[in-house]
Amino acid sequence: MEQILLILDWVLYVLFAINILYLLVYSLASLRRDMPVPPPATRYKRFAILIPAYREDVVIHECVRSCLDQDYPVDQFDIVVISDHMKPETNASLSALPIRLVEVHFEHSTKSKALNAAMATIGDDYDVALILDADNVIPYTYLNDVNDLYACSGVEIVQTHRVAKNLNSDMALLDAMSEEINNTIFRLGHAKLGMSAALIGSGMAFRYDLFRDTMANIKAVGGFDRELELTLLYQGKHFHYLPETFVFDEKVQNTNDFSRQRRRWLSAQWHYCRVFARYLFKAIAARNWDFCDKLFQQLSIPRLLLLGFTFFLAFICSFYNFYWSIKWWGIFLLLVVALLTAVPRRFCTSRLAMAFQKLPYTFWLMATNIFKLRGANKRFIHTSHGITKQK
Repeated sequence: MEQILLILDWVLYVLFAINILYLLVYSLASLRRDMPVPPPATRYKRFAILIPAYREDVVIHECVRSCLDQDYPVDQFDIVVISDHMKPETNASLSALPIRLVEVHFEHSTKSKALNAAMATIGDDYDVALILDADNVIPYTYLNDVNDLYACSGVEIVQTHRVAKNLNSDMALLDAMSEEINNTIFRLGHAKLGMSAALIGSGMAFRYDLFRDTMANIKAVGGFDRELELTLLYQGKHFHYLPETFVFDEKVQNTNDFSRQRRRWLSAQWHYCRVFARYLFKAIAARNWDFCDKLFQQLSIPRLLLLGFTFFLAFICSFYNFYWSIKWWGIFLLLVVALLTAVPRRFCTSRLAMAFQKLPYTFWLMATNIFKLRGANKRFIHTSHGITKQK
């Protein structure tokens, strides 16, 4: 029995250590010298700003206003709101604005359906497709920043830096911190090592014809950005990152929204891992390391689960066999270093320390979600938006 436990202990340790070292490498890579700022562009590309809006009556106007306020020639971009199940009065007020309103009526709504319907309606007279969520807000220099990068040779796909629009609850603060850790490890760290930055579902721009043609074959119900990302990476496309170009995004404000959102993400992660795993050996033969790296991300243990289970196993081993626990406490320390390195200094406040009290409960929600994934990727799980005041 002791031998079986020893083998199991080492198998789990190697599995967890690989995941932790991966995070540590890219977290430390983010500390390398700053990325060069692209020079100002000499011509303006024509943008289609695509905003899928499923029952987003509360937040859509703020998003549209931020797009209308861009310091960019008005004849060089169109704001396209794809209204799905929004109220008639919302559609009427949007119709009065200088935007293109595309109303869709799907029995089973998805983001991919909305985007494809919009592009079929607006035509092809665009250079860049910019994807925003209805709860996003962009600063007035946003389009100019993206346009400057597109003036550089070979740029086809760009992810911008998504940050929190709200910190009005402990859950929103933890969600914002988690997103910044993602930005540091999966975007900034990757970009500084010459790898593709991860896409995030909004605040991302594509060469228009590439996006239109690729999306025509995307039928995802949930996690359309994961299918899109893996498809483009397998084609050998490279994703650029603009760390100083921000898109403000609403963070989840309560545990129910957190649980639904993470269940959707976990389901999409597992689903697309299985779908694209069959391409791994071809990608290795072609030395397509961006695709291999992304597939590893799909296989990897989510950070919150990794943190919780590593601590739990180190704690249990401390009582069963102290010598076994030393290696577990060692990789737990490395994981803490990787995560703390990735957290922006502005988050390191007494309020964050108080919010950490919710971590055990959020870990429990994530752990229980593992058993609720069946069918989660086959139906659209909507997270409602609208910032509420903190009590």
